[in-house]
Amino acid sequence: MKILIYSSVFYPSIGGLEAIISALAHEFTFHGHHVKLVTHTVTDQTDNFPFEVIRCPTINQFLNLTRWCDLCFHGCISLKAIWPALLLRKPLVVTHQTWYRYPGTKITWQTALKHWITRFATNIAPSEAIAALLPVPVTVIPNSYRDDVFYEIPEVNRNQDLVFLGRLVSDKGVDLLLNSLALLKQQNLQPNLTIIGQGPEEPNLRKQVQTLGIVDQVKFVGTQVGEALARLLNSHKILVVPSQWQEPFGIVALEGIACGCMVVGSAQGGLKDAIGPCGMTFPNGNIEALTQILADLLRNHAKLEMYRANREIHLARHRKDYVAKAYLQVMERIAQ
Repeated sequence: MKILIYSSVFYPSIGGLEAIISALAHEFTFHGHHVKLVTHTVTDQTDNFPFEVIRCPTINQFLNLTRWCDLCFHGCISLKAIWPALLLRKPLVVTHQTWYRYPGTKITWQTALKHWITRFATNIAPSEAIAALLPVPVTVIPNSYRDDVFYEIPEVNRNQDLVFLGRLVSDKGVDLLLNSLALLKQQNLQPNLTIIGQGPEEPNLRKQVQTLGIVDQVKFVGTQVGEALARLLNSHKILVVPSQWQEPFGIVALEGIACGCMVVGSAQGGLKDAIGPCGMTFPNGNIEALTQILADLLRNHAKLEMYRANREIHLARHRKDYVAKAYLQVMERIAQ
C-alpha cells in the first residue's frame, strides 16, 4: 500500500505528535508499505529515514504526491493541508491527537470546519475523551511509547519516592504537587521529589519550594533523554502527572509505567486511558485528593506492587508493533 502521511510538525521538532507520527511511519515501512511523509517543518539537516520526507511542498508537488498514494493519513486536521485528499477523493484516515475544541469552550468557525471535514474521513483517536468530542464514529487506538528506550532496568535501585516528567508550564500542575508535598510534611511524611524538565515556570517553582520549606525534599534535574531518563525513572516508585488541563492522552504515563513506576495522575481527559490499571487518578486541580492518595501510597507500599503487577498486560496494547497493526487494519479496510 502506498501511504502518504501528512504531519504539520516533524523532526527536528520535538513533541507528542512528532513522536507518534514518526513511530507509525517507521512501523508502516517495516511492514512493507511504501511511505512518503509531507511536513511543513523545515531543517538544514539531511534526512535519514527509511521513508521519503518532503518538506514544504509546492501545491503541484502536494497534488502529485496525493495522486501517487493509495491512501492519505493525516496527524490531526490541518485546514491548509487536508484539501488535496478531499479534492482528489482519496481514502483519508485522520488520527486526532489533540482537542480541536477544549472541553467546555465554545466552537470556533475553524473547529466547526474541522468537525465537518471528519465526515469525509475515517477517524481515529488515542483516547475515549477525544473521541467523545468528535461528531462522527471514531475508532479508539491507543498511542504507543518507545519500548526500546523505556523498560525496567533490574540493576537500578528503586530508592527514590516521587518523580515528575514534563515541561515546566502552568498547565502541568507542578505547583499543585509542591503544595501537596507541604501538606504531606504536616502529616510527618517527607517524600523526595525529582522534577525532570525545563520551562518558563521553573523560577517560580524554585521560589515556591523555598517558600514552602521543602528545599531538602525537591531536586530539579533539567531535561533528560534516552537511557539517562530511563534510569532516572527506574530509580523512582511513583510518577506524578498532576496536569491542571485535560490531557488528550499522556504518553509520559506509559513511559513511567514501562520503567516500573506506579502512576498518580489527573482524572479528566485522556490521561486516565494511558494510566489504565497501573495507577490512581484524582480530580484535576484537587490538592486534597492528590495529597490523600500520595499519603496512602507512601504508608502502604503493598499498594504500589499491586498496581505494578498490571503493567505487562497494560503495556502490551501500547507497543509500537501492536498499535501500528491496529492502524493498518483500518487502512487496509478502506483502501480496498
